[in-house]
Amino acid sequence: MQTITRLGTFDALIENASDSIAELATYVRNLIIEHHPDTVEVPRLGEKTAAYGFGEKKMSEAYAFLSVHKQHINLGFYHADAIDDPTNILEGNGKRIRHIKIRTQADADNPAVTALLKASIAERRTALNL
Repeated sequence: MQTITRLGTFDALIENASDSIAELATYVRNLIIEHHPDTVEVPRLGEKTAAYGFGEKKMSEAYAFLSVHKQHINLGFYHADAIDDPTNILEGNGKRIRHIKIRTQADADNPAVTALLKASIAERRTALNL
């Protein structure tokens, strides 16, 4: 994994979260790395997110993001409109972006979450001709 720290660090992103939410965010971050070891991480403290993708540009090269909230984290997908969600777990009504609320490690371990993550990585890889 490569981290671009120009806009912040992952540690700074989770520093004000409760211990359980910080641990959960780290767990999900590690899941992303597990499925895409060469991911480029771009923590964006101004947006309270960390983006993951094939480069620094969030709307063209990134496929996913984490955002930290008091009671959960969101695992979001920048191009959710281009991937299948057969279990309808994606939330949101934006034109492209959707997310999943993750409250526990069991939520993160849901096979549907892994399938969406893999599909999102594959979609960006194809879109960028990688």
